[in-house]
Amino acid sequence: MWLQRIDTKIADLQGREAEQEQGRNGRPQEPDWVVELGIGNKHPPIEVHAGDCYAAGKRQRPVPRDEARQLCGCR
Repeated sequence: MWLQRIDTKIADLQGREAEQEQGRNGRPQEPDWVVELGIGNKHPPIEVHAGDCYAAGKRQRPVPRDEARQLCGCR
């Protein structure tokens, strides 16, 4: 009886871990750069942030490195 409960609990935990791993693997890759978009006509870009920046606002879109450099004025 106890052995059955233990086996069931182990199987449940292994299933839960497999689901979590699948979720981590299915998550899209974080972009290297994002541009924060403003409010208004055609949503003009306001700021360029690193992809993992905590300060980037809600209105954002991923951009490639070349576009990020162009938007921030870097050469």
